[in-house]
Amino acid sequence: MSELPPDPNLSAPLGHLEGDSPPAPDWFRDAVAVAPEVGRVTVKGARLETFAWGPRGRPGLMLLHGNGAHAGWWRFIAPFLAGPYRVAALSWSGMGGSDWREAYDLDTFADEIEAVAGETGLFAAGPPVMVGHSFGCFPMLTEAGREAGRWRGAVVVDPPIFSPERRTGRRREDGRFAPHRIYPTLEAALARFRFAPMQPCEALYIADLIARESLKEVPGGWSWRFDPSLWARLVLPDRAAMVREARCPLALVTGDRSDLMRPADAAYVQGLLPPGSPRIDLPEAYHHVMVDQPLAFVAALRALLAVWPP
Repeated sequence: MSELPPDPNLSAPLGHLEGDSPPAPDWFRDAVAVAPEVGRVTVKGARLETFAWGPRGRPGLMLLHGNGAHAGWWRFIAPFLAGPYRVAALSWSGMGGSDWREAYDLDTFADEIEAVAGETGLFAAGPPVMVGHSFGCFPMLTEAGREAGRWRGAVVVDPPIFSPERRTGRRREDGRFAPHRIYPTLEAALARFRFAPMQPCEALYIADLIARESLKEVPGGWSWRFDPSLWARLVLPDRAAMVREARCPLALVTGDRSDLMRPADAAYVQGLLPPGSPRIDLPEAYHHVMVDQPLAFVAALRALLAVWPP
């Protein structure tokens, strides 16, 4: 029996656009028109790309992106949060516009959170709150486990933390990696963009923004900005222990259609959290909740932060 051809909406959501930007709604255009304060912070020899929105002196809110992503993933989210909050985002070393390192570890990523939060003024009004998506949860939880009282809370968004039953069936990475391909044109590179894990995307205007800001011009064409060797030597500690050892309140946000964090995984993580920890499940959201349901995600964060942490 022959296999079905790959679904281009999953494997190449921007391919049919042939390099053109799709139409976008007014709310999105207005949000990305709000220019962030762009800065650079050096941590252990690597210069990090930082964005900030909102006035200094407001309660701090730190937004932490996932693997292979960049600070620009928050450009259409942060302006909706920047009225009552001083909001900051970084590109992890090895990703986005930040420098690459010879090797990567979670303690250094946590140092990056502290340095950027300090430089962007997030501590000015007291302990800030962190929001970490996917891989970004791991440095966030590392930082949350360091010092009680330093952070007011941490929001764990669709984390790659799996139930014991599911862990037994997952393939382990072998540490090998391949260098990025170089695409002859920007159009060709955009046509190769896809989400990881692959998922449908109705908001192609968001995918287009993310993809364009994930690329850089190099000799011979265009290539991705993240370091393909990052995972070759990065070791993650016990993920459940990271949750249990956090020294600030935790909340869990999930996408109810996520193929990464399935219902059994979400229930498992919920069981690791302190009793009474908030849980929000976003309808019709896959793993990349800010792409799938951006305004619902904003509303969820606004509502959560209005009453939590107590």
